[in-house]
Amino acid sequence: MRVIFMGTPDFAVGTLKEIIRAGHEVALAVSQPDKAVGRSGKLQAPPVKRCAEEYGIPVYQPRRVREPECVEYLRGFAPDLIIVAAFGQIISKEILDLPRFGCVNVHASLLPKYRGASPIQWAVINGDPVTGVTIMRMDEGIDTGDMILREEVALAPDETGGSLFERLSEVGAKLCVTAMKEIEAGTAVYTPQGETGVTHTAKIHKELGSIDWSRPAAELECLVRGLDPWPGTYTRLGERTLKIWKTRVIPSERLADPGCIVRVGKESLSVQTGDGLLELLEVQPEGKKRMSAASFLNGYAVKEGTFFKRG
Repeated sequence: MRVIFMGTPDFAVGTLKEIIRAGHEVALAVSQPDKAVGRSGKLQAPPVKRCAEEYGIPVYQPRRVREPECVEYLRGFAPDLIIVAAFGQIISKEILDLPRFGCVNVHASLLPKYRGASPIQWAVINGDPVTGVTIMRMDEGIDTGDMILREEVALAPDETGGSLFERLSEVGAKLCVTAMKEIEAGTAVYTPQGETGVTHTAKIHKELGSIDWSRPAAELECLVRGLDPWPGTYTRLGERTLKIWKTRVIPSERLADPGCIVRVGKESLSVQTGDGLLELLEVQPEGKKRMSAASFLNGYAVKEGTFFKRG
């Protein structure tokens, strides 16, 4: 099939490559504009753009793909199908109606659960045992279209947002190509989602990582994993920020007020939460690299009875 591919981050790259390997003609890759990064402000191309250029595929980077001139530009490619994977902009009805077979989205959750911008992180943050990928035919709603294929993925006990991102990317790439075969053959089954069990996820912001020690240790442990690698969770020790990257829950009766460091050992420190203790195993002091709690304690004097504060 003749395809327009719309995607931006690493998550979408695997799908683009799998479509190319399957022998489909990718006539155009549409991605978000280059972004300034770092202190230098140097522009950096998004991963999908870099991948497309490696394969000699033309790239289009509109600031607003809904604009009439953008729609007309896409129309000129006469696609059979538009594949969307983490593109980052709302697709207008004019674009949805362009291809012969419509627009298909690779969505990283088992719809209708976790519609919206951050399904991967929230599956980890909420402690879900299972999530997955849904291939759906897009409509004008946000992740409300008919489902074509779904595949479950079990979360590991130590799953992070980053590790789940990679696994769902691989599953989504293969599932998308399977769905494309069924669409082209006319055997695809389109199943309405319904509204039972719908969850809407908002975009992840840095402020979400500020640790509220009054919450249960089990919830905080999931938060730490869900926000790894970005934006990470953090607290304040004195006047400095301390990022927290790896933790373990220790069931315990209340030993102190939430936020109090109740135990300091050679390899870890334990903090009182609203329910149980949270043992810190890997941290990152302000201005430093990630390190084990043991390395941190070797270089920083931390006393029992000291309180962490909200970041």
